[in-house]
Amino acid sequence: MSPNAKAVVAAEVVHVDSDEEDNGIGGGGGLSLIENPQVPNTNSNTTVAPLETLECRSFWKAGESFVTPNVVSQAAPGMLEHARVHPKFLHSNATSHKWAFGAIAELLDNAVDEIQNGATFVKIDKIDIAKNNSPALVFQDDGAGMDPNGIRKCMSLGYSSKKSNTTIGQYGNGFKTSTMRLGADAIVFSRSTRSGKTTQSVGLLSYTFLRRTGQDDVIVPMIDMDISKERPQPIIYGSSEDWSTNLDILLKWSPFSTKDELLHQFDDIGTHGTKVIIFNLWLNDEGIYELSFDDDDEDIRLRDESVHDGKRVHHKELERRSHISYHLRYSLRAYASMLYLEKFKNFKIILRGVPVKQFNIADEFRYPEIIKYKPQIATMEQVTTEIKVGFIKEAPHLSVCGYNVYHKNRLIRPFWKVTMDGSALGHGVVGVLEANFIEPAHDKQDFERSSLFQRLEARLKKIVTDYWNSHCHVFGYKSYHMQMPADRSKRIPIPDQPPTVNTFNPFPSPTQGGPVIREISISNATSVRTVAAPPPHMRNSTGVRNNFQPVQLIPQHVQHNAQPVQLNAEPVQLNAQPVQLNPQPAATDARNKLVGKSVEEISQENIQLFMKCEEYVKKENEMEQTVMNLEKELEEAKSRCVQLALLVDAKKKEMQKLS
Repeated sequence: MSPNAKAVVAAEVVHVDSDEEDNGIGGGGGLSLIENPQVPNTNSNTTVAPLETLECRSFWKAGESFVTPNVVSQAAPGMLEHARVHPKFLHSNATSHKWAFGAIAELLDNAVDEIQNGATFVKIDKIDIAKNNSPALVFQDDGAGMDPNGIRKCMSLGYSSKKSNTTIGQYGNGFKTSTMRLGADAIVFSRSTRSGKTTQSVGLLSYTFLRRTGQDDVIVPMIDMDISKERPQPIIYGSSEDWSTNLDILLKWSPFSTKDELLHQFDDIGTHGTKVIIFNLWLNDEGIYELSFDDDDEDIRLRDESVHDGKRVHHKELERRSHISYHLRYSLRAYASMLYLEKFKNFKIILRGVPVKQFNIADEFRYPEIIKYKPQIATMEQVTTEIKVGFIKEAPHLSVCGYNVYHKNRLIRPFWKVTMDGSALGHGVVGVLEANFIEPAHDKQDFERSSLFQRLEARLKKIVTDYWNSHCHVFGYKSYHMQMPADRSKRIPIPDQPPTVNTFNPFPSPTQGGPVIREISISNATSVRTVAAPPPHMRNSTGVRNNFQPVQLIPQHVQHNAQPVQLNAEPVQLNAQPVQLNPQPAATDARNKLVGKSVEEISQENIQLFMKCEEYVKKENEMEQTVMNLEKELEEAKSRCVQLALLVDAKKKEMQKLS
């Protein structure tokens, strides 16, 4: 090889042997790696330099002022010209992720897809880079790993071999967009065994390297080793000097300064698995890291500016912020806990050394119902989706509402609010469903606005309305149809009308023999009590929100089928089974003796008492917490006084000695 050979950076070839089910590199002709590109030598000095970084560390500004060479490098002899992928595309491609946690979810998806290959965990952690004392993100799984072919496909743009109905990835773009969204550089370590041959590979996708060296094409330095034998052997595609040149680039532009440090990263991978280290993490506009590692040692957080604005926050807002619907926007642990619908049996997400406990909000629903929805799809078999809907356990104090919509087990839209802003309709009503019949957007944080999506949205609105009208009286709200008369002329027909499984059975119409009485279940942990209440058609037009007055119970001597009303911490719930009283003079006499109050009025006032009781319990808890805080402050003040007294005594003694 000529003396100038080291001036050629031999990035590993893009010509990889496709599997039988794969149609060429990138699945659609996407190119990212080129063979023997002519670039300046970046390793003339053998002394290890500090880790290089970009001048601009803010993600949303990092694509500006990219210097493009006036002369495009020519193809090497014997190579055909090809469409080039400019390094700036790595950044612009990553802007599809508006949310950093969305990028992290992509990497988690890759690990979850490895469950079918025996993966049992994925670890997410933070390490410190010794070269420049900066944090880096680490993702590691114990899946099957990637052989030299596989890692090149992973690094290529647009290539995806995932064609299973159970795998989440499909576009072959997630790894590139997610890593480049979180940091400027990513290095991949993977070890696998294929056909009895065990290999390990290292690849560097470095926006810093490409930009600082002025490349006009995406170059990905890689090295591969065969470790099947006693001593690891480099896998050479061109020449040994090409392999060494790739290693030199890795050592200069990665966090590892020596070959031993680089290969040491395989020690905890074991016989198979993959590790991705993302470094030169992006900063925000204030010049601090976008991801926060210091607020919680067991979490990775996004910075919530509203928490640090210095403004006093109302206790209602504090309650809202404590709910997972708000918390998941800033806490990776909260987001990861809801990211997958089905709970894993033999797989764990380990965040900063602590497993993430999976959470499905539907498990905590009050008064849950299941509605079956069958979309009209001409090109595929009719599929039925179950939509579980109910009140959150914090209802009605928190007005959280919306649907958690999943696709192939992966959360796409959390707490998607389909009702109008400012409307009380649907407060506290949350739903959960898996919509595999609509396609997610590329960042997997929303769905494509297809006709199927629009019909689903219309159906979800109707489900919220129907559920609210059937259950809102439990919390003392008026139903929608009681607030305004139905206008049939303005109703819009919804194409998809799925059959419903409704546990709230319709009530029979009243007969001439007497009123229809519905059984209301007032349940707690130990007992169930009942109280007489009228059906919806017997309520007055004012709804159930009346001015608070003491409830006057039925006198002891009156014989009536309804039991006396008793307070309970839980609000009343209408039971599915109606109870009809036979017409008896005793019932009529009893109603006349309720000091001018009907059963309906007593029931309404009883609901208000439940609400008052819950409010008082809540206030009592708040007062107890305030007392505890004040007692703690008092103890701290006493301790401070003791310290100050000792300090004063010491000063006095010191002054006496000086005098």
